[in-house]
Amino acid sequence: MVARKLDPDGRVYVTNFISDRLLLFGATGDLSRRMLLPSLCALDVEGLLDPKIEIIGTARSELDDQGFRNLARQSLEQFLPVDRRGGMATFLNRLSYQALDANRIEGFQALADKVGTPQEGLSIFLSTAPSLFEPTIHGLGQSGLAGSNVRIGLEKPLGIDLASSRVINDAVATAFPEPRIYRIDHYLGKETVQNLLALRFANLMFEPLWNAAHIDHVQITVAETVGLEGRVAFYDDAGALRDMVQNHMLQLLALVAMEPPVSYDATNVRDEKVKVLRSLRKVRVGETVTGQYRAGAIGGQAVPGYDDELGKDSDTETFVAIKAHIDNWRWQGVPFYLRTGKRLPRRTTEIVVQFRSVPHSIFTGRGAKMVPNRLVIGIQPSENITLSLMAKVPGLDREGIGLRSIPLAITMPDAFAGPQRRIAYERLLLDLIEGDQTLFVRRDEVEAQWDWIDAIRAGWEEQQLEPRTYTAGSWGPSAAIALAERDGVTWHE
Repeated sequence: MVARKLDPDGRVYVTNFISDRLLLFGATGDLSRRMLLPSLCALDVEGLLDPKIEIIGTARSELDDQGFRNLARQSLEQFLPVDRRGGMATFLNRLSYQALDANRIEGFQALADKVGTPQEGLSIFLSTAPSLFEPTIHGLGQSGLAGSNVRIGLEKPLGIDLASSRVINDAVATAFPEPRIYRIDHYLGKETVQNLLALRFANLMFEPLWNAAHIDHVQITVAETVGLEGRVAFYDDAGALRDMVQNHMLQLLALVAMEPPVSYDATNVRDEKVKVLRSLRKVRVGETVTGQYRAGAIGGQAVPGYDDELGKDSDTETFVAIKAHIDNWRWQGVPFYLRTGKRLPRRTTEIVVQFRSVPHSIFTGRGAKMVPNRLVIGIQPSENITLSLMAKVPGLDREGIGLRSIPLAITMPDAFAGPQRRIAYERLLLDLIEGDQTLFVRRDEVEAQWDWIDAIRAGWEEQQLEPRTYTAGSWGPSAAIALAERDGVTWHE
């Protein structure tokens, strides 16, 4: 049964429907070819898409339906594993295409005609340059593609600061109320990120210890081995702080630090996340380090420096480390160390929760050395959870008791051998089609993130802070190591 509600502005919107039309903007672009089309095909092969769903692609490229299907087939053959292509022909028959220049309002009526009239509803995935948001939303509204049974998914970047983000969000809000807006952070589609909530709130052993009384510090690292990789113009305008910290890393921080929500639904989960983001203390002088890579080697292969790849000098940071604090009851005094960069030694995304030492060791008099417990949550490239515990080394203890830190490791693909390892966008696209906002970012979250990030950038400008150089293949500038070591902390590598 379809339910209709009013948004805060008095506009009607429809809930509880599964879209039978999906409109992909930027359908011929890199994101679509690598992620969206393979994700949709994989879902279709498993019977997870509504049998009636039609998928319409649009972009500036002049293609017809068959041309788009040929492009999609090439993408699936390149990016989707062979064992997940069983129903590829059926999926390709769902696809159609309409060329569109978003700056030309007259083209939207032809797009609306191509989409037709959904029986249930329409979901739109908008992956476009920020400059095209406003004309695109205007065109959707004028052509009837923003009705009460239409949802819209927004791919980042959503602005370059708080002011530009508000401009984009205001433009979207002219046609879509907040309950029909799905802001995408693909990290939230990763299985291990979702499992963080299960780890915390489905296991009695963790939540009583998840606070300043028992946790010494938290580290969040997002390390990349790649350089610009074709993102020259975007990345030099954005830098590591805007590209990674503002969205992915702050979402991870919020999930680690949030209070238990009343229930696992979109409103309650996002209410708790935004409380954390609003509790972030403004970063002080000396609590950030920025860097920019120079020529070096990754995996034994020589790679150029950032300025060489860019072809000019630049003061854009490719590395940033931050010592963050959350000023609330649970986390007062616990530092959160954030680190991200390009051309680092290995690709990894992980969260490290370092517990405090036991208040008193009964083994000291017998020569034993204690190491605090540590929880490591690996997100990519490997999905795993490792808890280090102290255990006695076997022996007769004639020369003292030996203790050693041993890992209790859960490798997620091994623990759950049945399910396929999914592309993060599979979950997000399915939730968009079915109308579940839990793993999407709300406007007040986005604005709280930008507010914190803008203050950091303002501090850099005031201090005239310039990125320190680091060699490609290293873990960033030595000052990033010192940032943690001043507190007796060593980065987990």
